[in-house]
Amino acid sequence: MLNAFVIALTLASAVFAQPNPGKVTGDISVHDPTMCRDNAGTYFIFATGTGIPIHTSTDRIAWTQIGSVWPNGAPSDTNQFTGTTNGAIWAPDCTYLNGQFYLYYAASTFGSQNSGIFFATSTSGLPGTWTDHGLVTSTATGATYNAIDPNLLIDGSNWILSLGSFWTGIKEMTLSSSTGKPSSSSITSLAQRTANNGAIEASVIWKQGSFYYLFSSWDNCCQGLNSTYNIRVGRSSSAKGPFVDQSGVALTNGGGTLVLGTHGSIVGPGGQDLMSDVDGTIMVYHYYTATTSLLGINRLDFSSGWPVVV
Repeated sequence: MLNAFVIALTLASAVFAQPNPGKVTGDISVHDPTMCRDNAGTYFIFATGTGIPIHTSTDRIAWTQIGSVWPNGAPSDTNQFTGTTNGAIWAPDCTYLNGQFYLYYAASTFGSQNSGIFFATSTSGLPGTWTDHGLVTSTATGATYNAIDPNLLIDGSNWILSLGSFWTGIKEMTLSSSTGKPSSSSITSLAQRTANNGAIEASVIWKQGSFYYLFSSWDNCCQGLNSTYNIRVGRSSSAKGPFVDQSGVALTNGGGTLVLGTHGSIVGPGGQDLMSDVDGTIMVYHYYTATTSLLGINRLDFSSGWPVVV
C-alpha cells in the first residue's frame, strides 16, 4: 500500500512539474524579451533597456548582443514620458511580416501613467536601421489604464494592439494596417484583477487553432529573487473576448490559469511573448537571479486546448 501511495505521489508530481527553460548561451541577460525570425533564419530578440537592446542568434541557443535599435539615443518624443533624453524603453513587441520588422514599444517611468506607446519599422532589424513612426497612443495621470506593454496581433487583415498594466488592467484597440496606428478611439477591456493592487500586465493575444489566447504576467516583477511574476492565460473564440480561464472564470473578473510560475531556481518568470517557429509555438520570457534577469525559451503544447510548457 505504501509503495502504491509513493508511486501515485510521484506521478502526480510529474504531471504538475514545470520544465526549466531550454538551453541558451551567450548574452542572455534580458528583460521583457520579444523574438522574431527573419527570412534568412536569424533570430532577433529585442528587450527592455536603453535604446532597446538587440540580441541575435542563428540557432535560438547561442545569443550575441549586437547593439540597440536606437544607438544614438531614443527618439526625442519619448522624452516627455521617460523624463530623460535617453531613457530606458520598455517591453518592445516584434512582428516580422513580408520582409519587414514591426516594433511597438513603450516609454514611461516606474509606477507612472504618463506613458506612451510608439511604433518603428526596419527591413533588416539591425542597429541604426530603424524608422520611427511616432506616438501610437498615450495615457496621463488619472486615466483608467496605463499605455505600456504593447503587443500586436495580426489576424488576417485585422491589426489588434493589446496593452495595459495595473489600474483597470488589459485593454485592446484596433489599428490601421496601413499606418500601424489606431483606426478608432474604441477601447475594449480584456482582463482585470483586484488582488495584489491589480497586478496584471505584459499581455499577448495569440491565435491557435479556433481559439484566441490571452497571456499576461501577474504579480510583481523586478525584485530579484523576491519577484513573484507568473504567467497566466485565458481563451476566447474572439480576439475581443470575453476571455475565460480553464475553470470558466472571466479574465475581467480576476480569472487566469497558471502557465508558468516560480519553480526551483527559476524565479518570477514573466514579461513573455510568443512566436511561431519551425518546431511549433515558442514562448520567450525572463526570470530572475539575485542580480539580473535571464532569457527563458520554451515550446508550448496546445494539444489539450490549453497551453502547456514543454
